Amino acid sequence: MKNSFDLKGKKIAILATDGFEQSELEKPRVALDEAGAETEIVSPEKKAIYGWDEDDWGDSVEVDVVLSEADPDNYDALVLPGGVQNPDKLRTMPEAVEFVRAFFAAGKPVGGDLSRPTIADRGRSGKGTQDDFLFLHQNGFDQCRGQMGR
Repeated sequence: MKNSFDLKGKKIAILATDGFEQSELEKPRVALDEAGAETEIVSPEKKAIYGWDEDDWGDSVEVDVVLSEADPDNYDALVLPGGVQNPDKLRTMPEAVEFVRAFFAAGKPVGGDLSRPTIADRGRSGKGTQDDFLFLHQNGFDQCRGQMGR
């Protein structure tokens, strides 16, 4: 489905590690790419990371930028794929929490399809509300693309 949002020139970080929910990384990435954004997978390690697809390991995704080298100032928005493993692992990594925190502090869109946005909560550091987090499920991509297109 083509969208009416033009995100050309926007660069989006997708913060993930092993155990991300397969569809929660792939679907937002496809939607953002189709809207003209450039997406980059940011991860704590420079290796392929593996998704979780329902009840078993899914496909691997190549990491574009290792977290220690990623600069939040180089991105216009952040996507946090859900699942159980991905947010639980990332929320225990101070470097990941600081990366997320920088997006909230700069007022940049942060979104994902997280049933319990633990890494987002840590990144907000108690400041802001649930409204600061854009839930990207099924048809919810329009909310993120709309905010980014402003």
